[in-house]
Amino acid sequence: MIIVLRKNVTKQESDSILKGIENLGLEPLYLPGSEKIVIGALGDERKLQALQLEALPFVERVIPILEPHKLVNRKFHDESTVITLGAHAIGGGTFTFIAGPCAVESREQIIEIARQVKDKGGHVLRGGAFKPRTSPYSFQGLKEEGLEYLKEARAVTGLPICTEIIHTKDVERYYDYYDILQIGARNMQNYDLLLEAGKIDKPVLLKRGLSARLEELIMCAEYIALAGNPRIILCERGIRTFETAMRNTLDLAAVPYLKRETHLPVVVDPSHGTGDRELAYIMAKAAAIVGADGILIEVHTDPDRAKSDGKQTISTERFSKLVGEIEKLMHLSAKECQ
Repeated sequence: MIIVLRKNVTKQESDSILKGIENLGLEPLYLPGSEKIVIGALGDERKLQALQLEALPFVERVIPILEPHKLVNRKFHDESTVITLGAHAIGGGTFTFIAGPCAVESREQIIEIARQVKDKGGHVLRGGAFKPRTSPYSFQGLKEEGLEYLKEARAVTGLPICTEIIHTKDVERYYDYYDILQIGARNMQNYDLLLEAGKIDKPVLLKRGLSARLEELIMCAEYIALAGNPRIILCERGIRTFETAMRNTLDLAAVPYLKRETHLPVVVDPSHGTGDRELAYIMAKAAAIVGADGILIEVHTDPDRAKSDGKQTISTERFSKLVGEIEKLMHLSAKECQ
């Protein structure tokens, strides 16, 4: 349930509602906005009848929320969440380029790609140190050695690091190595990992599972938020359908849907969404057009020799061109809105 308070509400009055909710055994949520204060209540809403909230003079209205997700629900937070990462903001009208190789292959490789990603307009360096793969014979990543190289690339370029963590114990263990913790598609419903990610104070990029409905993705984000971390970025990365022409089916309609139903930033991974570098290039621009807050795209200095997912990886030169084209699209879109 959402309780919207009038503008002139005092702290004592809002505290009285929070205390009343808590006394009933429900979890109160204090959600101050730029214009209004909203209070949420998690739990059996029928108990709130005892508070007679609608009769209180400083309560503007009471809205029951039937959806199972509360914390990431846009009805609770009318304002879109903007996640700051150093001087860069993810969401809030800024388009974010998270780019880099699928896997960290060597110290020289990741540092050179990081330099080029930064020079060509990237905001965050992505790179996999732990690579869960379908085949046990595929390259599994350099693991901790890869994280060390990522850390060095960050020191050289200043780019924040987005990398996947696959074990609960590693969330805290490798805390200093990442700036955005990525939870991959295979781990989207690893609830222990979600709860562990909810304990940190860094952004979490949550990828949609291969066969996950959007409601399931939202509920997984709710797990992270409920554990205490509201800094969540949702990622549409394609789903498994009957279509086999592409690696996955990139569901771009998910972008406006997720932005309508939640207040979280939404980015698109066109590389995994298509499995094809030419299509990934085009769908990256399509993601900007449908309102995504950014892309997570695989970039390599020599895609044809990449150890992992080279077919869906674009070159650093093409990344530079893509950044320019998307920035033009964003500029045109902004002008149309004026």
